[in-house]
Amino acid sequence: MRLLLRAAGLCAPKLPVTAVASSSSSLAVPVGLPRHPARWGSRFHVPPSAEAVARPVGICSMMKLPVQDSAAGLDAAFVGVPLDTGTSNRPGARFGPRQIRAESSLLRRFNGSTGAAPFDSLLVADIGDVHVNPYSLPQSCRLIRGAFQDIVGSGCVPLTLGGDHTITYPILQAVAERHGPVGLVHVDAHTDTADTALGEKIYHGTPFRRCVEEGLLDCGRVVQIGIRGSSYDPDPYKYCRDQGFRVVPAEECWMRSLVPLMVEVRQQMGDRPVYISFDIDGLDPAYAPGTGTPEVAGLTPAQALEIIRGCKGLNIVGCDLVEVAPMYDISGNTALLGANLLFEMLCILPGVKTM
Repeated sequence: MRLLLRAAGLCAPKLPVTAVASSSSSLAVPVGLPRHPARWGSRFHVPPSAEAVARPVGICSMMKLPVQDSAAGLDAAFVGVPLDTGTSNRPGARFGPRQIRAESSLLRRFNGSTGAAPFDSLLVADIGDVHVNPYSLPQSCRLIRGAFQDIVGSGCVPLTLGGDHTITYPILQAVAERHGPVGLVHVDAHTDTADTALGEKIYHGTPFRRCVEEGLLDCGRVVQIGIRGSSYDPDPYKYCRDQGFRVVPAEECWMRSLVPLMVEVRQQMGDRPVYISFDIDGLDPAYAPGTGTPEVAGLTPAQALEIIRGCKGLNIVGCDLVEVAPMYDISGNTALLGANLLFEMLCILPGVKTM
């Protein structure tokens, strides 16, 4: 196989190496590449620097991290769920994980704005995709639940690349089995609390109603931010508020910083387990057109960063970024934005230190 890859030009020739002295051991560094002891000698998995390895080189993993078959031994893992069978409007989110990974090659090791150093704090890898069945949504949900039972059961925090928002329902089934009912920071244009559509109870508009019915959410610790758009009901948020959710419509976010809001959210969440679910359509389609159900007048990327960074210090047990449908954005910017938001989620996980 290696010979086939080399013949196809997909396997880089082995570089000569030279030993570079260190206080603890001799580290092998390719000749002609910048000396970066923290990169080559780290006991963690560290994304390669583009100063040392060209961005188009290598396997297309999240941030060019190593790929593992399982989450065993990891503190956090990127995992794809390429499913869009539950989509109600434009399909294509099944291709989201692949495109997010491709765009993530632009990301770097440190968060220069917050000082977070996740790759000097946690052992992180890409563990590939859940083997979903695009011809059967119920079976796919069972497969997702089983896969995430293994991930969270190993003590690893999943950072999920979707996929449509249906996937959050079986993920939370697995998460709640380990942690009990969780708090939820949900960024979206839609509440995703419908009951049925065309007689079906499972699709991307129903995950959080199903979660409420199964006791997966600590409803007094649920906040939904960026909600907007036309509706089938004159009071579209009644169900959410009746459950105890806090709903923050997009109109309450226009032209303002969300830092004060996140102070209140942190107080609401306390120190118990919290899950973050971020639908890319929570952002205005001017910034994220590559999605299936866009709604005008949404959040800005800066507000998205304020929300995620505002979750630092919470007991985060999982995150997802869903509904990136790359074919509706030929620039790649929607997937690039998704990749950056996943990196920001990694940066706020418990145990991540700042430099």
